[in-house]
Amino acid sequence: MVNTGRAIDNRRASSAHRQWKVTDVLTTVRAAKQADVGALAETLASAFQHDPVMSWILPDPQRRAAGLPWFFGAMARHYFVPLGACELATRPDGTIGGATLWAPPGPYGSFGADLRAMPGLWRAFGRRILAGKTVGDLLKKHHPSRPHWYLSVIGTAPDVRGGGYGGALLRSRLDRCDAEGTAAYLESSNADNIAYYERFGFVVTGELHLPDGPSVWPMWREPRA
Repeated sequence: MVNTGRAIDNRRASSAHRQWKVTDVLTTVRAAKQADVGALAETLASAFQHDPVMSWILPDPQRRAAGLPWFFGAMARHYFVPLGACELATRPDGTIGGATLWAPPGPYGSFGADLRAMPGLWRAFGRRILAGKTVGDLLKKHHPSRPHWYLSVIGTAPDVRGGGYGGALLRSRLDRCDAEGTAAYLESSNADNIAYYERFGFVVTGELHLPDGPSVWPMWREPRA
């Protein structure tokens, strides 16, 4: 599940601090900085501890708990934060309640970023790194060519799940997609989340199968007028 990105003009993405009503509290959605990567990675790791695909890559729960912060840290630090495409939803006390890793429209890929990320990915997966590569290769093979914003990862901390943090994060970027007339794309690694994404306009376009493992569902969203 390695996705690389190219540098873009991110002034518009990084300057916004948008606030949303989340149940009875107010959350701020903002662009992430490199200083946020450690806390962001821990939040996403806790969100994906029981994810079917991550469980297939790292079957041992303890090994998965230790490895996922390295994986999400490498992804955020070397790919998404430099793009200005990583957003956080913060709790009232300023800590991270959820995060998204987006890639902007257009071709992406950087050999240099791959090299810089490799130590973190090796720490994440160890001998299971080929399983991680299998997932990444499958997603890359079926990735659509039409321009779109790509939601690679979205996750919320277990203690705020269901509190609206994920919705605030999705609306933040999807509002921009609608304003620009740009499509959005994601892969759901959990069948239970499909109906949730459908509420935001995403539609299942297929089903990808991992070898002797779980399925992944590509989902596409046309911009709304």
